[in-house]
Amino acid sequence: MKVSDNIKYAGVADRDLELFESQYRLPNGMLYNSYVILDEKIAVMDTTDKRGVDEWLKNVAAILGDREPDYLVIHHLEPDHSAGILALHEKYPSMKLVGNAMTFRLLPQFFEKDLSSLYVTVADGESLSLGSHELTFYTAPMVHWPEVMVSYESSEKVLFSADAFGKFGVETDTEDWACEARRYYFNIVGKYGANVQMLLKKLAGADVKVICPLHGPVLDRDLDYYLGIYNTWSRYESEDKGIFIACASIHGNTLEAAHFLEEQIKAVSPDTKVVLTDICRSDVAEAVEDAFRYDRMVLMASSYNAGLFPPMEDFLHHLAGDKYCKRKVAIVQNGTWAPSAANTMKKILEPLEDITYVGDVVTIKTTMNAENKEQLKQLAGSLV
Repeated sequence: MKVSDNIKYAGVADRDLELFESQYRLPNGMLYNSYVILDEKIAVMDTTDKRGVDEWLKNVAAILGDREPDYLVIHHLEPDHSAGILALHEKYPSMKLVGNAMTFRLLPQFFEKDLSSLYVTVADGESLSLGSHELTFYTAPMVHWPEVMVSYESSEKVLFSADAFGKFGVETDTEDWACEARRYYFNIVGKYGANVQMLLKKLAGADVKVICPLHGPVLDRDLDYYLGIYNTWSRYESEDKGIFIACASIHGNTLEAAHFLEEQIKAVSPDTKVVLTDICRSDVAEAVEDAFRYDRMVLMASSYNAGLFPPMEDFLHHLAGDKYCKRKVAIVQNGTWAPSAANTMKKILEPLEDITYVGDVVTIKTTMNAENKEQLKQLAGSLV
């Protein structure tokens, strides 16, 4: 990837990593982005994950040639971006470390060597001149760690955005950005929408022409789209009109009912977007993504041990942890002798804000009967 003649890309593509943060599937790997600003003084912008340190050091060295960096800017300390700090220091021991007060409060937890004599502490709104390039720093606490900051380079109008505007995958041109950016955002950053909003307000006056995130491609066109979609996501507003059906079925009967409901929705409103996911067999992160993407959701689950079938319970706890809100929700439960799924689902959703229930709870006892089919037809009408 290219940023500009004076801002070079030094990142690493990990095509073999299967799980990000040991939980999110990576069918297309992960990018760990780092950048080098060449000027009278040189700044390296973040490092990389431990799996890519050796390659990253070679990339940085190739960019520097016979020069040495003056600064390492640490936007985010999470291990997938900070694993190269000590290695870069050992290669360039006079290099200063730029971070905020929280950065340097946490940094000693990552390795034992004392580098405090090299600290350059910056506060929100402070700037650092490299010559013709000037970086202004904006703290972004809990987007998505407390020490996170971003920086804006004013001469080339480049925003170094830390994890914001990042995505899964290593493809930068052939892969749809929004799909994997959405899954990344709602599962990793989603809980902190209010904090993202605060950051967007801080940046409102900046004339941003290029966004350089720590994951995913450099964004240098259609920035109104990326800024707009982040504004939508962080306000917990639905991105698209549609109905997401999340189904957790033990023996297939609840799933059969889910397909029947999907058919009835299409019969009532052929143009309504319907996405049905068997969450027992799908990536829960994908299900979380779709739950936030659409404005309506149907939860269909079997009862289990006087409670709720665990795949649905796990999914709902993910939603609750990410502050799911501002949505319409319908519930269908199944239970042969003592249906308990609906009450358990409602209990998990109870603390969430602005959840509006659609229709009555539909209760299936083992298999759909004629009454259930009529209830699902009515529910379909209520949903559209």
